[in-house]
Formats: sequence, C-alpha cells, structure tokens
Amino acid sequence: MSHSVAGEPPSAGRRAAPLTTAVYSAAEWDLLTSLPGRVIVVAAAPGPGRPRRGVSEGLAGLEAVAAGRSFDSDLVRAVVSAIYARHDAGPPTAGDGSVDLVDLLASCRAAVRVLDRRADPADSAAYRQWVQSVAARVCRPVPAGGVLLTGMGPAPADRRFLDRLGDALGLR
Repeated sequence: MSHSVAGEPPSAGRRAAPLTTAVYSAAEWDLLTSLPGRVIVVAAAPGPGRPRRGVSEGLAGLEAVAAGRSFDSDLVRAVVSAIYARHDAGPPTAGDGSVDLVDLLASCRAAVRVLDRRADPADSAAYRQWVQSVAARVCRPVPAGGVLLTGMGPAPADRRFLDRLGDALGLR
C-alpha cells in the first residue's frame, strides 16, 4: 500500500481534501456547502408580501454563488468548489418541503456555531457575508425589461427576510 508523503500527489484514484475542509466533519461540511443553495430556494419562494421569483432571480443567485470563486477566503472558495464538484445532487426544491424559512434560519444559526468553533474569523465573516449576498442578489428587484434602476431596493417583505437572514448569520 503506498502512502503519499509531503510534496507528492495523492495516490491514484484518491483526491486530497483541501486543508480548509479537513477541520470539518462530513455533517458540518454538508451544512456549509448546502446552505447557499437553500438560501436561493427560500429567497426565490413566495411569501407574505413577497412575489414568486422567476428564472432570472434564481440565475442571479447562482451567479452570486459562483462569484465566491474569486473571494479572498479559502473557505468560501472551497465551498464553491465543493458545490460545483457535486454531480449527483441538484439544489433542493421548495416543492419537496426540505427547505422553508424557519429551517433555513435554524441552519444559518447552526452554521455560525460551526464557523465559530472551527473557522478562522476572517473566513467565517467572508462565508456569512457571501451567503447573505446570495440572498440579496435573488431579492434584488428586476423591473419589467430587466433593467435595474439605481436606488431601487428590495421590497419591504424582502428587506425583512434579508434582515432575519442577517440576524441568523450573526451579521447584525
């Protein structure tokens, strides 16, 4: 049986986990990597005073996830890489009951606890801000014609959603 030593690539058929992911259990890593997709689903779902979002809003959320590839955070880049490396599972859907606002906020608070225990404070802050930015992109108003007007903010119900999300992520 061959073992990889420092400076050598891992043995054939095995991929070395990035150093960033080594400190998280499988359940913790799953929580951190599934949270952005769950945020997109909940942010796009209709709610009291919140319209149902269309494809363009969902795509804006996916673009915000992809933007994490250029973050100055090893954790955020590792999470994005893990999300894009998944071949077998798509994002959760609102129709299967797996994602709702209460569950999402509880998951955000759990992620904050994991990050407090295991992540570098700068990576923790970057991850939490990135997740919030994903929701903000989905909730950003896109008027008819697709042109975003300067100074347009989210609807009041969307603002409340974003505030609750920010609270759960420890950003307020």
